[in-house]
Amino acid sequence: MDDVIVIGGGIVGASAAYRLAHCQAHVTLVDRADAGQATAAGAGIISPGTTYDSPEAYYPLAFRAVAYYDTLLATLTEDGETQTGFEAVGLLHVATSEAEAEALLVLLRLIEERRAGGVPRIGAVQTLTGDEARALFPALGGCFGAIHASDAARVDGRRLQGAMRQAAVRRGVRLVTGAVEAIREAGSGVEVTVNDETLTAGAVILAGGAWSGALAQTQGLPLPVFPQRGQILHLRLPGRETARWPIVVGFHSHYLLTFPQDRVVAGATHESDAGFDVRMTAGGVHEVLDVALRIAPGLADATLDEVRVGLRPVSPDALPILGRIPNHERLYVATGHGSSGLQLGPYSGAVVADLALGRSPAPDVDLAPFAPDRFAPRV
Repeated sequence: MDDVIVIGGGIVGASAAYRLAHCQAHVTLVDRADAGQATAAGAGIISPGTTYDSPEAYYPLAFRAVAYYDTLLATLTEDGETQTGFEAVGLLHVATSEAEAEALLVLLRLIEERRAGGVPRIGAVQTLTGDEARALFPALGGCFGAIHASDAARVDGRRLQGAMRQAAVRRGVRLVTGAVEAIREAGSGVEVTVNDETLTAGAVILAGGAWSGALAQTQGLPLPVFPQRGQILHLRLPGRETARWPIVVGFHSHYLLTFPQDRVVAGATHESDAGFDVRMTAGGVHEVLDVALRIAPGLADATLDEVRVGLRPVSPDALPILGRIPNHERLYVATGHGSSGLQLGPYSGAVVADLALGRSPAPDVDLAPFAPDRFAPRV
């Protein structure tokens, strides 16, 4: 019998399993390996201190989640996993009009206040001219200025997921590939049927990403999570070393970031009506390229190397769903991270892993805004 069964092997489930293994728990990680897993498609921006348009409850969790990255990376290094795809490369928030240049000053004050308050992954903050911004990201076109935050980081979802899973397996976690057919609370434990095999554990963590809601519904558990398709383009600039180019964002939902040696990632669509369709579409590619080339016309000669499609798990209020499922003593959930999965996911997985082991979160962590019962009908 396991202490905990984790269902879902993306960034959240991998983090939960790794945390549990570090606590010397007996763990099975079940992953269906669906096409469209958000982690496998994603390239993460690790810098919530430079954002401004998320729900208020998001920020305390995000600031702790980013601080947790330092602990996670150090632990992975101790376990021999150094290839995580994580690197601090800095971030440019660009203004593409005079109106955006004025808004940039308001955002600058917010970022400086957060930096003074100890928010991590901001670093040195300065305003740049368009020419100065282009010196850092040579493919940029003309812009009306930018804010540069030196300590913002990016991460490769596939690499980080792989590092945590490999480290977890070395610490004794059992990996099972297959679809969960049934979940039953029985006596003092939970039974999970996978590939016609019944596994038992003291608790179950449901971390199935965009599929979490559908799986929960089969068990009669209401969990309002829906898939949001994101199409992400991977470009290559042969002969150009892009590894240290900063992340580029602006007053829009798209972004540019880079990886060694010559890769530029342009993202992403936010398609909330595509269901579980994981196709690359002409419209999606056009949308991402249109914004990317408007911001960085120097990418026009790049090779379109790959299009990755991920299904983000989105909740009705755009906040994660973390904690024990109402009316079920041994069932826990960690999902609903939307486009912030790589930023929040490692910490969310660790927090819910602690809950499943009966451990309380840190005193200054308020999980109430993320409680699964917030969607329950009010009587």
